Amino acid sequence: MLTRRHVLASALAAPAVLRMGVGTAQAATTLKISHQFPGGTIEKGDFRDRLCRMFAAEVAKRSGGEIAADVYPNSSLVKTNAQFSAMRKGALDLSLYPMPYAGGELPETNIGLMPGLVTNYDQGLRWKKEPVGKALSDFLADKGILLITWVWQAGGVASRSKAIVAPEDAKGLKVRGGSKEMDRVLQTAGAAVLTLPSNELYAAMQTGACDAGITSSTSLISFRLEEVAKSLTSGAKASYWFMLEPLMMSKAIFDKLPKKQQDIILAVGAELEPFGRKGAQDDDAEVSNVYEKAGAKVSTLDAATVGKWRDIARDTAWKEYSAKTATSANLLKLATDVSA
Repeated sequence: MLTRRHVLASALAAPAVLRMGVGTAQAATTLKISHQFPGGTIEKGDFRDRLCRMFAAEVAKRSGGEIAADVYPNSSLVKTNAQFSAMRKGALDLSLYPMPYAGGELPETNIGLMPGLVTNYDQGLRWKKEPVGKALSDFLADKGILLITWVWQAGGVASRSKAIVAPEDAKGLKVRGGSKEMDRVLQTAGAAVLTLPSNELYAAMQTGACDAGITSSTSLISFRLEEVAKSLTSGAKASYWFMLEPLMMSKAIFDKLPKKQQDIILAVGAELEPFGRKGAQDDDAEVSNVYEKAGAKVSTLDAATVGKWRDIARDTAWKEYSAKTATSANLLKLATDVSA
């Protein structure tokens, strides 16, 4: 069983500290891992938090204590939207971070939630070894970010009123989509859109500022949206909404580490990818039970309905994204080469 190593947190301005012994380079690298999701333990809770804790425990074990890490859930260390920028600056070590949240800073990252582009886990996880994965990794590395663990999540819709299944169901509603490109599709379908991280969805739906939220199955459960929803559209069988939510690391911090520690971090990160997939798929299966128990009506998507969403996306979001930069155009082209 994995063990955990707890270390006292140092100031945010010095997130990775190499402590030097008298006359020797004594190894103690302290890393901080931040994320926006509810906290738990290695054994229980949101699988994204569990993945971070497993990562921390395993790198400590394999390094013989040379690497230690603390996990900060609930955006308790760095506010949600600031985590990506903090990593780029070397002010935060790691974060399990929804990639499209960085779209305002780097619009190319919205490839991580392009409606209808990824429609199953096999397709998404193949990106890593395909040219699109190399192009995306190279682009992010150039901007100061390394992808440590690739995690994809299917999504569904929690609604305060009627179910949103087909695009026409969104007309007249205020909907949170999760990326600029998803928002573009919703607007074409006749919805008004809200831009907010998933950890703010509960309050927005509770007050009526938001009628419906599209987010991952895990967030639909972890943020208890069944308490404010009357309808759920599950993405368990099919989905047009797949988000890339990897464990990321600051390249500036990584580059300062000894190669032995770098190798451990990369190896552990890659080995956790099957756990990430299983966690996401388990929640895809569980979300319907959670909402049915709360009294919500549960609907599912089929391939034909996913196709309707994809058709809108191709004519709007895909074209507009591709036109932004040469990198965007290349990423979209390479991504479409990865078959479903």
